[in-house]
Amino acid sequence: MMFKIGIVGAGAIGKEIARAIDDGTVPARLVALWDRKVDEAEEFAASLAQKPKVLPLEDLVKECNIVVEAASQAAVREVAITALSNSKSVMIMSVGALSDKELLEQIKALAREHHCSIYVPSGAIGGLDAVKSASIKHVECVTITTRKPARGLKGAPFVVRNNIDLDKFTVPTEIFSGPAAIAIKEFPANVNVAASLSLVGIGFEKTVVKVVVDPTITRNVHEIHVKGDFGDFHAKIENVPSATNPRTSYLAALSAIATLKQVCEPLKIGT
Repeated sequence: MMFKIGIVGAGAIGKEIARAIDDGTVPARLVALWDRKVDEAEEFAASLAQKPKVLPLEDLVKECNIVVEAASQAAVREVAITALSNSKSVMIMSVGALSDKELLEQIKALAREHHCSIYVPSGAIGGLDAVKSASIKHVECVTITTRKPARGLKGAPFVVRNNIDLDKFTVPTEIFSGPAAIAIKEFPANVNVAASLSLVGIGFEKTVVKVVVDPTITRNVHEIHVKGDFGDFHAKIENVPSATNPRTSYLAALSAIATLKQVCEPLKIGT
């Protein structure tokens, strides 16, 4: 069966996913798109070989097997509930929304009831398979340090509310340290990786997130440290920022594409 995919959100990541389906990288059909900027979505859809329809959410869901949320944390509730209630699987890119325990339990219950799945890509980090395996037994601590140049952190609620002039820093400076549950709200466009890490590890309250503004780098850097019964795990990844959105990493889009490939293909590799 050729999977039919609909994408909600035609920003940097949504477009990258759409192109990968359109050119055959993901063995599926792109049947529909939706974005609040309808004119831009229609122009983009017309540029693709598969010529997906531009449809509002309810209609988009009816057309596909899998709905990809690539819009925002605020959109996750409506997209996930609408898709799952109609027995359609959903892939969530704005995974920070799942720090809302009530929402997480609600969509898990809907997925069980309607016999479909919720997919969360690894995003812009590596090592989630190791953390998932380690969490079968006791894990003592999980810390993720995110380092970004100033342009990648501008506009974050924490930065705006505290009136932080990111351009004034001449050396790497930690501007935030706290639980993932708080970090995700303070940096919603920057630390989605912390949400994925929390989901497979020790939770949003115990996972520690540190955010560093670093004028010496041009890439987004994530460093993970996990300690538990299994031993110690350290991982570091230096990501090229998205060409159209410096707040996110190119690898986040590639991770989504790889997840869709795995969904659509018979061979599943990885924990």
